[in-house]
This record gives sequence, C-alpha cells and structure tokens, in this order.
Amino acid sequence: MDSLCLIAPSVFVLERVNLPRNMIENSMFEEEPDVVDLGKDSTSFPVCPYEVVFEPRSSRLLVRGLGENDMDEDEEDCESSARLLGMSFMNRSSATRSDSSPYTRQAPPRSCSQPSTRTMVVCVLLLVVVVSMTMALYFFTGCKFTKTGCPKPNNTTPVETVYPVSTNGELFPWAELRLPRSICPLSYNLTLAPDLDKMTFTGHTVIYMSVRHDTNYIVLHSSNLNIANATFKASNVTVLEYKPRDQIAVKFSEKLKRGQHCVLTLEYSAKLSNTYDGFYNSSYTDKNGNKRVLAATQFEPLAARKAFPCFDEPAFKATFLVKINRKSDYMTLSNMPMAKSTPLNDSLVQDEYKKTSVNMSTYLVAFIVGDFIPVTKDVSKTQVSVYSVPEKKEHTDYALDTASKLLEFYNNFFEIDYPLKKLDLVAIPDFLAGAMENWGLITFRETSLLVGKQSSPLEKQVVASVIAHELAHQWFGNLVTMSWWNDLWLNEGFATYMQYMSLQNSCVCLQGNLFLAVRFRALDKDALNSSHAVSTDVNTEEQVEEMFDSVSYEKGASILLMLNASLPGDQQFRKGIIQYLKQFSGSNTDTDGLWNSLTQNVSEMMSSWTSQKGFPLVTVSRKGDQVTLTQEHFLLTSDNAICSLAPECRQLFTLKTKTGILKVPESVKWLKLNYKNTGFYIVHYGDEGWRALTEALSANISVLTHEDRASLIHNIFALSRLGRVAFHQVINLLNYMSNETETSPVTEALLQLNRIYRLLDKRQENIVVASLKVYTHSHKCTEESVSKQELRSTLLEMACNLDEKRCIQQAKSLFKQYIESNGTSRIPGDLQRVVFTVAAQSDEGWESLLNMYGHATYDAEKRKMLEGLASTPNTRALAWILKAGLNGDIIQTQELPLVISTVCNSFSGYLFAWDFVQENWDRLIEKFPVGSFAIQTIIKSATSQFSTQRHLDQVQAFFSSLKERGSQMRSVQEALETIRLNQCWMDKNLPSLRNLL
Repeated sequence: MDSLCLIAPSVFVLERVNLPRNMIENSMFEEEPDVVDLGKDSTSFPVCPYEVVFEPRSSRLLVRGLGENDMDEDEEDCESSARLLGMSFMNRSSATRSDSSPYTRQAPPRSCSQPSTRTMVVCVLLLVVVVSMTMALYFFTGCKFTKTGCPKPNNTTPVETVYPVSTNGELFPWAELRLPRSICPLSYNLTLAPDLDKMTFTGHTVIYMSVRHDTNYIVLHSSNLNIANATFKASNVTVLEYKPRDQIAVKFSEKLKRGQHCVLTLEYSAKLSNTYDGFYNSSYTDKNGNKRVLAATQFEPLAARKAFPCFDEPAFKATFLVKINRKSDYMTLSNMPMAKSTPLNDSLVQDEYKKTSVNMSTYLVAFIVGDFIPVTKDVSKTQVSVYSVPEKKEHTDYALDTASKLLEFYNNFFEIDYPLKKLDLVAIPDFLAGAMENWGLITFRETSLLVGKQSSPLEKQVVASVIAHELAHQWFGNLVTMSWWNDLWLNEGFATYMQYMSLQNSCVCLQGNLFLAVRFRALDKDALNSSHAVSTDVNTEEQVEEMFDSVSYEKGASILLMLNASLPGDQQFRKGIIQYLKQFSGSNTDTDGLWNSLTQNVSEMMSSWTSQKGFPLVTVSRKGDQVTLTQEHFLLTSDNAICSLAPECRQLFTLKTKTGILKVPESVKWLKLNYKNTGFYIVHYGDEGWRALTEALSANISVLTHEDRASLIHNIFALSRLGRVAFHQVINLLNYMSNETETSPVTEALLQLNRIYRLLDKRQENIVVASLKVYTHSHKCTEESVSKQELRSTLLEMACNLDEKRCIQQAKSLFKQYIESNGTSRIPGDLQRVVFTVAAQSDEGWESLLNMYGHATYDAEKRKMLEGLASTPNTRALAWILKAGLNGDIIQTQELPLVISTVCNSFSGYLFAWDFVQENWDRLIEKFPVGSFAIQTIIKSATSQFSTQRHLDQVQAFFSSLKERGSQMRSVQEALETIRLNQCWMDKNLPSLRNLL
C-alpha cells in the first residue's frame, strides 16, 4: 500500500470499511454579534490572518452601543472554555455573545481562580442582563408554540413596558417584533379585487380565530393597506396601526376569554406594489409589440401583510379560501383548484377557489391575475400544469416532463404523497426570485422554467435544478415548516440537498460536479468572520431578509450530505427524514426537532454544526506510522485514495477533540482526507504532505477522484488566502492541470485564477497580468480532450477573456453568421455568453446586440445577450445600461443585480458600478428590500474586487453613513472583511507573484 484515503463527511477513520461513521463534532464558534461599529478604525484589529497567533480561547465581548472590546483572559468563563466538546474551542454561554475569533491577540496568561474586580463587575452586569431578558421573555410571550403551531397558554401577567405610539396618537398595545401568542388564526376568507388599469386593489378579509389565553387586544400584521372598516362581533371597531413593525391592533374593554372563538372582518384598499414583493404589478411585451399587464404575488418572507391583514409569521398556520375579481379577458390562479366562477356584471367575473385542504403559513399563499395558458399531465392523483404567456407555450414541455418525473420520485422517496389535487408551475415574465414554492402554485422567473427545443443540456439542467428545489419544498417548508426564520435552513438546506440528490437518482440527468462546486462556494463564504451560524438569532426584518444566503442554502445542504455520509447503511438518513416529515406533518418545528426525530442519536454531534458559524481546518502531520490530526476554526480575518480507489484503501476516523492520532502503515506515501469532499471542512497537509500529493498527481491523476482533485485545488487556494501555504505551492500543485480531463477540477482552478487575475487587473499590475495570461494559456486543458459542454464553455470564456486570438476570431465569426442569418443560424447555448461578450467589445457589435436584445423572445438567450451588453468597455454604454436596468423599461429591473455584477468584472466598469450604487442607493432599496438577496448580490459585486486602503475607507464611510438604510447588514461586514483580505493577500503575495510568473 503506497497511499491512504480518509473518508467521511467530517470524519477520519481508524477502522476498515463497513464500520459506522461519525462526524467530526464542530462545536466551534459563537455567531457574529449583530451590532457592529462601522466607524471603528479598521486598523484596531488584525487584518491579515497570518499576522496573529491562532488561539482558540480568545474571545471578544460586544457591549451594545459601545463596539467591541477585547477581554482579558481572566474575564473569560474558564470552566466553559475548558469543556471542549469535539471541535469546540469556546463553550456557548447564554449570558454573552462572544465572537471567539482566533485572531484576537492574547493577554499574558493569568490564573482562572482569582477573578479581578473588573471581572466581577462585568459578571454582575451580565447576570442582571440575563435575568432581565429571561423575565421579559417569560412574561411577554406567556406561552409556547405546540405541534399544531398555535400557542399553549401560560397564565402569567405581562410586566410593564414602554409601548409605542400608534399613528392616531394612542398607545399601541404591543412592543415586540414577533406577535403575541394569545390569538391563533384558524382560517381566512380572502376576497381581492385588483384593477390593472389603475394599479390598485381592494380587499375583504375575514379571519376566524381562537383565543389561547385571556387578552384585551388582537395584534396582527398589515403593511401599506388603507383599512376602511373593521368589525368584530358585528360591531365596528377602531384599528390602531404601528407602521415601523407593520402591525395593527384592535383593543377591547372586556377581555377575550381563553377557549373563545371569534371573527375579525377588515375592508381595505391599496396600491399594487411596484417592487417585487406583496401583490405586485408586472408587464411584458407580446409578440405583436403590445404591452400586457398582470398581477402576481411574492410573499416570502414578510410580504403577505402587503396583500391582506394577517398573522404573518410561519408558525401561525391556517386554512385559506380565496376569491378574486377579474375582467372577463383575464384568468386567475391560486393555491387550490377553482371551485366556481360567478359573473358579477358585464365585464367582471369572480373566481372562487376551494378552501385549502392543508394548514399553510401565510408566506405560501399565492394568486395571479393575467393571461396564461397551460400544458397539463396527470401524475398519480395530482394534475400537474405548466403555465406561460401564450407565445411561449412551446417552451413548456420540458418543464412539464421534468416536474412530473420529480413529483413521482418525491412521492415514492418520502413515502408521503403530495397532498393537493393540483400542482401549477407558472412562468412570470417579471419576477425577481428564481422561483417561489407557494403550495400548489409555484412561481418561476421565465429563465428558470422555460426552455426551447434547441436549448443546450446546460440550460435544461438549470431548469431541472430549480424545479427539483421547489418541488422538494412542498415537503420541506410547506408540509413541515420552521417555527421562525432563524431556522430557515430547515426549508432551504433540505430543498437544496434534495435538489441535487433527486436529479442524480431520478430519470432527470444532472452532472454531479454542480453540488461539489456550490459546496466550495459555501466554504468560501463561511470562512469569513462576517458569516453566521446556520441557525442564528433573527430579531429584525432586515435580519430575516439576510437569512436567504448561501449559509442557509448551500451550507445547510452540505451538512445534510455530511450527515448522510456518516450514518451506517444506505437508507438510514432517508428513514430519519421520513420520520421527521411524518412526525411534524402540517406543523412547525426547529432544528432540535429534526435531530431528535432522526433514528440515530445525532443531536449532540450535529447541533454544533448548526449553532455556530464556520468550519474546521484539519491539519495533518506525520511521523513514521503515526499521523496526528489537529483541528481549529478555519477563519480568514481528501480523500482519495489510491492504491486504486478500492474500499480497503479508505479509513474512517472520528476526531472528537482538538487533536487526534491515528496509525497508518509506514509504506503509505501520502494521505488525502475528506473523501469526495463530503465533509464541510478544509484540510492542510503541511509542506511535506502537499509535496507528496503534488508528486502523486503529477505522476498519475487517476490516483484521486475528480472530486478530490477539485477539493485539493479549492483547499490550497483557501490556505494561501489564510497565509498557511506559500503561493508557489499553489503553482506547484496546478502543474498537473495540463493532464486534467474532468470538469470540476478545471472549473475550480480557473475560477480561483480568475479571482486573482481580476484583482491584479484592477490594480493595473499589467506585467503580472500579462504573465498570468501566459501561465493560464500554458496550463489549460485542450477542449478536444473533454466533450462536456460545461467545460467547453468555461475554457472558451477564459480564453476569450485573456484575448486568445483564435478564440476571439471564432466568436466573432459565429456572431457574424448569426447576424447575417437574422437569427436562423443559432449559436449553441453553451457558447452564447462568450460570443455575445466578444461581440459587445466593439461599438458596432454592441449596437447590433442591443437591437437583437430588443426583439429576442427566448429568455435564456436574452439574458446572455444582456451579460454581453454589460461587458462593454464603452463607459457611455455602461452608464446607459445601468440606468436602463434601474428604470425597468427596456431592461427589467429584476435583471439589475446581474447587470451590476457583469459591469464590475471589467476594468472599465468596476469603479463606474460602485459610483452608481452609491448615487442610487435609495432607489435600489426602494426596488429591493434591505438585506434581500438582490441587495446582498449588488454589495458583493460592487466591492469584492477592491484591494486598497483607499477603497476600504471609502466603502466603510459610505455604508456607515446609511444608518438605518442598510449600515448594519451582514453583507456590509462581509464586504469590508473581503476587501481587507484582498489587501492583505496582495501585500503578501504580489512580490512573489511577480517573481513566480
């Protein structure tokens, strides 16, 4: 045996194959404090990760309003610090929210047994805070959520508090973000009458409720609704409104008694939203050039309250009966099948839908008014339909076939049939999100659902992935729902995991490296100090929006993959999630509910992965037959075995403490941990280990799987950024790439090199940039050796970006043929983006492309044209396209994040885009909610390529000035941290990079 591959999700193994595998317990680090002083001098804490000593017991105390203050060691909870469980370097404390960053410089060691006076004062203050918070939580909530989602009474009296003032000057009876648990909605009757000419609507909402404990008021949500009348027990009542929290209330002189049932009726009017949430208006141009209008909904996470008064929190589940008035030349859709249509007069019809047969959270309610036509198929007991605007009906067949196969697969896999009689998938012409899992009425962006008959396999793969994700939500999220947004990962992590698993195991084809690539990106984000725990506190509306990120989605999916790989037997994980779905069917739960429902006792092992941010860095050192594994938090501010890939060459090892030792034969020449990268951690092999792996790959790349080769590339770049490996070691590893024939290692290497290329380009390091071009050309794989379209597309995009003459000439030739044929000579889908980008580099080509964009009807192709248009070096054209995206006439505003991201990639555009973001910030947050994924994308795109102190100061000053308009977003912290890391990496590596290249 000359090699050894260690396997597992987070596991290193001592035993031979077929033994139970357990995961590394990663009880690591406290989540980032939710208050950050942006005005703090950026030099007051370490910038470079390799300038400090990694010390797991370091912590920081954040006093709200005072910024961060380093704690001396005698101020730490020494007992908690000593109780290391698995990967835990600092035990969590309910009294403090420490940020156990290993970057904090250590004070000289002191005794734990004799706390200082300062320590005692701090502890007393913390104790007072904890007791106060405990009492407040105990008295204010007054009850708990039960399995049914409704509150259980707790006969306590609320303590006195300071109540806000309503819009009419009266005191508002509630002072918390989350609603009181005294009232539970049972069902809603909704009647909506949209006027698509005036872009307004009226509504009539009847809410049937149950009183869970005595109360003098009902508090619920309403946002921008003009309530004209409210009745309770057939009497008019006054509605109080507190706009900062979108809450309304009705107060009563006599208490509502526990067990009582009551009805509240509200009549109101509102404008159709001109953003992309709530009940919003949309429009598109048909094939004859006519403008058509429609109205659609997007309620997740906090926008059902913009369409009807409601208890707009996930745990307040109820049934819904929906009626919609429409003009006779329109049609409507809602969650349930239509019960009847009733003419109201010569021009108006009322469509009434059946009452929902399941209890639903408000964010899953949906309705649409427009002009759509379906294609339909019966699957088991469900009618599956795909709707589009009439002229795009021919693009719906693939989605219908894919959705039908996946619905059948999920029914069998979960052993729980989809509970509704219909499943509609609707392509909305103007839709910001990729898709939304409304129960029975899934809405999609057109590019996420519609594919033409000539679409490439890659375009079909994107559509199949989105459909698989949204159908998985019908079980994970709809059938079983998280109790609050802090556990969003129970929805999104499971849907993301099932998205990839289902496509690999059903009839629908999916390239397996896609899930690998998204796991790498999740590691990149979670390596930042500004990351957050998978399950983390959510106390503001902005924080709710920010939960929709790669931690909730991709990291959530990654730890599920890791758990599945660690459980014994192929079906153990499946049995556990079936039990989870059956146990909590129709109700709400939290992360503990998931762990406790699994057949194995995984709670202790898994809770650390969800309750704390980050992941482990496992360092391998070897002496003879003894291998020492040491783990620590990987913070920036594999497996494969060889002796053939036979099972006997793999071992599973569980690392429960900070350091562990395993034995291997001395004949083993090298080790690769984290087999196929199923574990959510990074491995450092030390200089000798990296040298051995580099030599092994240079001699024979087949000694490792392609997943393992890709993970080595990702890990060594990450370690270079961390400062643990020199960049010449990165270059040495990449020398094998000329022999690489698989997609995932090549795309990962090119992505990492492209990041460096863009940083150098923005710094105008022209000589180094030119050398990097030569290096990349000399190490790229020949496209003839690999037939995969994804790899061909990636290689050609890189080649043309680096101005490779043959690539440029071929792209220009394809574009010319396309123009001269009036679109009949089609460009292959996987080559469209690179061809359109090359064409847009000239003014003539840009004008031709803009004209084509205005007449294009196929959305996937149109989006690639837009990326080409946004890549022009012409600053006048850039100014036009940014403004057009903001205005939303020629270019839909839903595409603005993509436009900004593309503009930022070029040297001529990145400063231009940053100026645009600053100048138009208020308009941007009118279009997209603060903290939303769109705003996160815009911030990251506009700042991630800065690497100088001047830009760091500028970005910090701008966001600090925003105050409540976005200064406290987690994505702002991420942007500042990324710039510091870029600056640090450039300062350390630029001199050696000049020499190496």
